[in-house]
Amino acid sequence: MAAPNPIPPPDGAAIAALNEHYAFGLSEAEQAEFGPAVAATLAASERVEELYRQSAPQAPHREWSEPADNPLGGWYVTTSVAGAAEGPLAGRTVALKDNISLAGVPMTNGSRTVEGFVPLRDATVATRLLEAGATITGKAVCEDLCFSGASFTSQPEPVRNPWDPSRNSGGSSSGSAALVGSGAVDLAVGGDQGGSIRIPSSFCGTVGHKPTHGLVPYTGAFPIESTIDHLGPIARTVSDAALMLNVLAGVDGYDARQPTVVDEVDYLATLGESASGLRVGVVTEGFGRPESDPAVDEAVRDAVETLRGAGLTAEDVSIPWHLDGFAVWNVIATEGAAYQMLDGNAYGQNYDALYDPELVAHYARQRIERGAELSKTVKLVGLSGRYTFEHAGGAYYAMARNLAYELRAAYDHALTSYDVLVMPTLPYTAPELISRGSPLETYLPTALGMVGNCAPFDVSGHPAASVPAGLVNGLPAGLMVIGKRFDDATVLRVAHTFEQAVGGFPAPPALTTVGGNR
Repeated sequence: MAAPNPIPPPDGAAIAALNEHYAFGLSEAEQAEFGPAVAATLAASERVEELYRQSAPQAPHREWSEPADNPLGGWYVTTSVAGAAEGPLAGRTVALKDNISLAGVPMTNGSRTVEGFVPLRDATVATRLLEAGATITGKAVCEDLCFSGASFTSQPEPVRNPWDPSRNSGGSSSGSAALVGSGAVDLAVGGDQGGSIRIPSSFCGTVGHKPTHGLVPYTGAFPIESTIDHLGPIARTVSDAALMLNVLAGVDGYDARQPTVVDEVDYLATLGESASGLRVGVVTEGFGRPESDPAVDEAVRDAVETLRGAGLTAEDVSIPWHLDGFAVWNVIATEGAAYQMLDGNAYGQNYDALYDPELVAHYARQRIERGAELSKTVKLVGLSGRYTFEHAGGAYYAMARNLAYELRAAYDHALTSYDVLVMPTLPYTAPELISRGSPLETYLPTALGMVGNCAPFDVSGHPAASVPAGLVNGLPAGLMVIGKRFDDATVLRVAHTFEQAVGGFPAPPALTTVGGNR
């Protein structure tokens, strides 16, 4: 690890700029007086660096390569990091979303601003997968800083849908779902801050489970906003998703997003329990949205009938807060992410967790040097989030975080009458890919127009799984199942019951070679 340049003592211009930034009102004489005092504090920073370097890890040597066979553009790099000889995932291949650290293997988080970074540490989820016997076969492409629900903002190229390569695979865990859906890998880990596990799973016809917030450690993954950061499994079957959750779940002691204790649950074993008699609330506000395709709504209604046929009861329930959940999420995901992901160089400060100083330093430099190459969605986050922060000093974010409790309570209240809630994951099937150079009026709705049903549950923290409800005009539509916080087992049990009732989920047609048209 190369040593950074020593911190230079501040000159008069630096002190004057700091005085202006904080509006301290220091006179020139007072500024001159403070200069040596500020310089004296730098000794602590330098000593902390010396101490840190004594225990900082060295990245292991791991072989990796550019993907040789990548028809969907889903692989960033490929590797073969073998786990334990025995374990629940022995013999299974796993792709990590490229916002998740795998030591010694490059990570970009889908962005030119992270390009060139090689982590020194494995993320907790990577460690747990390897200890369970999995082989990590590569890093899956994700959208630029993970802020898009469509698969055209990633670098170096878009990710294509395994059902129709002219269409997008969803985002931001675009490569994860495309690789699982196409059969290129058995399992994948995705991330979800506004639907980014469930969106690509709906578009690609995979099973994507966003766990309860805090159930799976986020340690070692590139953050967006700590109150909405999630990692979770993407698989072809619910049983595989449950098996992965067995491996991934649990407190690691390094993530402030997690409670101090999480009950150990065998999610795979609970799939064997009958779901007959469970109560399903069909959330009316999840249907008939302005952006909804009636055929997708109908497919999800048909899926509800399948659940009834499997012995569950179902009835409509109104949760008006669901429609306002997007506004609450939007403030948190713009102002909060501008503060943490951009101005805070991903990690921010002020919470007890394991940080990645090397990533912070690398990204802090490149975010400025290559900021012009960021996606339009990330630029919108910065412009909007910083503007509202400067206008009200963070008051809107504070309001949104307080309202998050009311949003959570609205779902909790409904879940006193029902075991799970259901609705369409997304309002439509996968649209055609567009260019990164598309005008803003096309770019933004394509990137973010599908998140309305998904995003509120990132704020509320409830577990939510997307499974294929069926095909609409030859493309998958998603059924989303939502449960009580930390009752992920019931969510997966209902999803598994539906999978069994329909005889398994459909697979995409055989892939053909895809051209490089962008």
